[in-house]
Amino acid sequence: MQRLVDLGHEAVVCPLVRVEPLGEEPVDVSGYDWVVVTSVNGARELRRRMLGAPARVAAIGAATAAAFGGADLVPAVSTQEGLLAELPRPAGRVLFAGAAGARRLLADELGAEVVILYRTHELVPAEAPRADLAVLASPSAARALGRIGAAIPAVSIGPETSAAARVAGVEILAEATTHDLDGLVAAVVSVGG
Repeated sequence: MQRLVDLGHEAVVCPLVRVEPLGEEPVDVSGYDWVVVTSVNGARELRRRMLGAPARVAAIGAATAAAFGGADLVPAVSTQEGLLAELPRPAGRVLFAGAAGARRLLADELGAEVVILYRTHELVPAEAPRADLAVLASPSAARALGRIGAAIPAVSIGPETSAAARVAGVEILAEATTHDLDGLVAAVVSVGG
């Protein structure tokens, strides 16, 4: 948000999602060749509950890697497809740490064991925000914005978020070319915002 303010935008915060951790029990990561995290929330939650040390960590993007405390592999394209393309094969024993309802592409392709660490609740504010542009960083936020019923066009962090937004009736003006904060800011700038 601060970067947008620094660029001269008036930023309005309207929470569209709430994250709920699922459980307190430790997650033993020893014995896995790779631990895969695909979101900042998943990385933080795994770090909080982790027992043992992972052999290698793959994170879907730089922010996810930073939230975990580093990663051995961060793909050039921050999507599950991008991570799959760069993960060495055979990957061995893999732990996929994520959210309830998360895409299972990576887990299925790698035959990974899955640990569900959190759930995302979509929020619908009592009143639609007054805004010229929404910045969407997740499919959950895109669906929640669509439920508000306000005709606010948006920029999206990536293809999954854009697809969810379109299904929810949200017009996407631009999609981040890099699926991170820098990409989102560039997408805002690209639409003249």
